[in-house]
Amino acid sequence: MSNTLIVNVSPGQTRVALVENGVVAEVFHERAGGTGITGNIYKGRVVRVLPGMQAAFVDIGIERSGFLYVDDVGNDATTLPEGAAPVDGEEEDEPVREAPRLRAVDGGEEEAEKRERVPIEHQLTKGQEVVVQIAKGPIGTKGARVTTRLSLPGRMLVLMPHVDHVGVSRRIEDPEERTRLRELIQELRPPGVGIIVRTAAEGEDREALRTDIEVLIALWNDLVRKKEVARSPSLLFADLDLALRCIRDLLTHNLDRVVVDAMEEHDRIHAFATQVAPRLSHRVELYDGAEPIFDAFSVEDEINRALQPKVWLRSGGYLVIDRTEALTTIDVNTGRYVGRRNLDETFLKTNLEAVPEVVYQLRLRNVGGIIVIDFIDMEREEHREKVVRALEEALSRDRLRTVVHSMSDLGLVEMTRKRAKTSLLKTLTDSCPYCEGHGYVRSVATMGYDVVRDVMRAGRNVTHDSLGIHVHPQVADFLCGEGRALMEEAERLLAKHLVILPVSAYHVEDHDIIGVDTGLVPDGVIRAVSSNMDGGSDR
Repeated sequence: MSNTLIVNVSPGQTRVALVENGVVAEVFHERAGGTGITGNIYKGRVVRVLPGMQAAFVDIGIERSGFLYVDDVGNDATTLPEGAAPVDGEEEDEPVREAPRLRAVDGGEEEAEKRERVPIEHQLTKGQEVVVQIAKGPIGTKGARVTTRLSLPGRMLVLMPHVDHVGVSRRIEDPEERTRLRELIQELRPPGVGIIVRTAAEGEDREALRTDIEVLIALWNDLVRKKEVARSPSLLFADLDLALRCIRDLLTHNLDRVVVDAMEEHDRIHAFATQVAPRLSHRVELYDGAEPIFDAFSVEDEINRALQPKVWLRSGGYLVIDRTEALTTIDVNTGRYVGRRNLDETFLKTNLEAVPEVVYQLRLRNVGGIIVIDFIDMEREEHREKVVRALEEALSRDRLRTVVHSMSDLGLVEMTRKRAKTSLLKTLTDSCPYCEGHGYVRSVATMGYDVVRDVMRAGRNVTHDSLGIHVHPQVADFLCGEGRALMEEAERLLAKHLVILPVSAYHVEDHDIIGVDTGLVPDGVIRAVSSNMDGGSDR
């Protein structure tokens, strides 16, 4: 089956889905005014240096200052001088230590520069200007993480002006092709400048790679010129929007189709594809179906599924996925699956079935950071190793970097996945205004007892003969039913009439107690209005 990139354009929003072999693998969203900032480069100003944390905060002109850790500070953090571009075939006397204006050359040898960690207070001071790139976008209450180790992404290559290194994407698996690409880049790159070879470079010739380097160098030189005249804070470089970024990063020979549901966006994407990947531009096509494109490719159903905490497995087992501020937990359960042979085989089969679904959900939900998978506990060591190997194999096809640790005696596997973008849950949902994101509210019975305690406390401090108790209708039902004896006892101890007033607009945890004038309430009774009324009076 084919791999397809689906682009849905609607007013104020662009959505892109990657469908691999008929299965929705990844979903991306971008809304008007909410363009992602990861990858953007800013000229900022240090607003605070924290020696105790070996970090600094940098004002880059967005809502919260960026967080700059000492290991993300290079020797070239503060300046981007023009420098002198080396000429073809010549080596510089000194290694490239700053960020020069660059020109693509043939030849030149690597010159490694060793760097020891220098305390951040010896590198940065308050008020100092610094050029930084967003490494991780803001999440929740945390600001963006920034780095001075800049990189510029192209279609086939990534330029790293401050790093003397050549790397090849691990998704290019052929050893001969990896060697060929590495040798070509060693010849083409300017001395002292780092290049990472992306998956899209596989099979490309020398001229195509040289062109990509020249484009990136021109982009870098333009950034240097902007930095020289810009005030801080200001934006020096912004990455492409979602649709074009997906074409740049995902349109390879492994992608069979790009289907776009809007004529204007189709033309724009086709023109961009023609520029960056002319041999593949014919794969961009316009969707003309009557059914909404995300419905036609079953993407909408998968998005809704990805917002649910419970995911069922074919055997009857299930996963429970829970996101906290610090990490994501995934709990594997046997559910309705009872197995056929013995307990060990049942647990092993469920865990192995869970592995590909776990990896699929990580990609679909854009989950990054620390992840703890609670597999069903297995006594046999070989079964544990088999599950971990299966997990590592399934993750090997993930585009993002992952690290998996061995399974603990309790069946826990800790792993990390590079956080490249905001999770789907964060993108599409807000914290529940009812429970304020806790996931729980106090039970009706708990609230009933809380109300009784507050009535006793308030009754001793008011002079009125009666108290009006405004509560949620369900709490009112409890106080007039199961908790009636409690209210009668409170009424006896306080020598006051107690009037329960249900208010349907109240949160179940809300209640108010007010003094009521004598004569407004019939003697010796606890009354509650019908729970289908909006409250306010018992008459």
